[in-house]
Amino acid sequence: MSLLGRSGMGSRARNFFAFGLIVSVLAGCASQGSAGPRSWTSHTPTDRDDLRRQLGMERTSEDGSQEPKAPTGMDLVGLVAVTQEPQSDWPTPVHDNQRFTFLRAEQLEYRLRDDGSDAARWEAQGWHGTDYKKLWMKTEGEQSLEGPSEGDVEVQALYSQLVAPFWDFQVGARYDRRWGPRPSLDRWFGVVGVQGFSPYEFETELALFLSDDADVSARLTAATDFLITQRLILQPRFESEVVLQEVPEFQVGQGLNYVDLGLRLRYEFNRELAPYIGVNWIRSLGETEDLIRGDGGQVSDLALVFGVSLWF
Repeated sequence: MSLLGRSGMGSRARNFFAFGLIVSVLAGCASQGSAGPRSWTSHTPTDRDDLRRQLGMERTSEDGSQEPKAPTGMDLVGLVAVTQEPQSDWPTPVHDNQRFTFLRAEQLEYRLRDDGSDAARWEAQGWHGTDYKKLWMKTEGEQSLEGPSEGDVEVQALYSQLVAPFWDFQVGARYDRRWGPRPSLDRWFGVVGVQGFSPYEFETELALFLSDDADVSARLTAATDFLITQRLILQPRFESEVVLQEVPEFQVGQGLNYVDLGLRLRYEFNRELAPYIGVNWIRSLGETEDLIRGDGGQVSDLALVFGVSLWF
């Protein structure tokens, strides 16, 4: 046989061999695919031990041996599903029901007025409850330190429910009392409002009041802190009130009642103790201004303030 003949036969043999090899590989893949996914029992003991360790499916018995928690015959999908379902031997979840108590006296100050008698002023609030539900107490007032005794006090008792991150819905009651040379006066209100942190970290209180005589009013208070240093802090503060009905005996007119602006610089020895100094300006507006002027009172009040802020 010539060299050419032998070369042709060798080439055909190699082609038949390659074709047979390809057919064998394809047949093996097909038979493996038709057998379906490998089950838990199709793995060798070493494979199953590795899977248990990786998926945390082992537990230690009293004698120190490892006991598998997965039942025999479970495939990998079922095994992963078991790890995501609560098990009977898991501990009871911890709920956010721990109760706390907090009290902050934001203003305990002496007001040195440019015109009129000096006065002591306080504003404080506190709560008791959980992260979601609280009972609030708020109080503010003022007492003159010169001349005839006169002043006023306000107390609020509120129930609070967390409705959004950093925002509480509040409902409750408010009591006002005013005393002085004239006969003392008092009245009750129902209260509905929200309290929390608005954008740019303004601590905000917005409340709607309904008096026992069906007088409606609303108040907005906002304050924020600017850190000059970690201990030296500047706090601007704004407050205003709008009234729907005139109440002459309390010197309250219809419309925008007043604007109260304050600027206080405090130094925090710690969060619980912070003396401060600042300035506060109050201006009566609209019909309220007319009522106060008619009674011979002052419609504008500028005062140098100094005091202390306390946390408990």
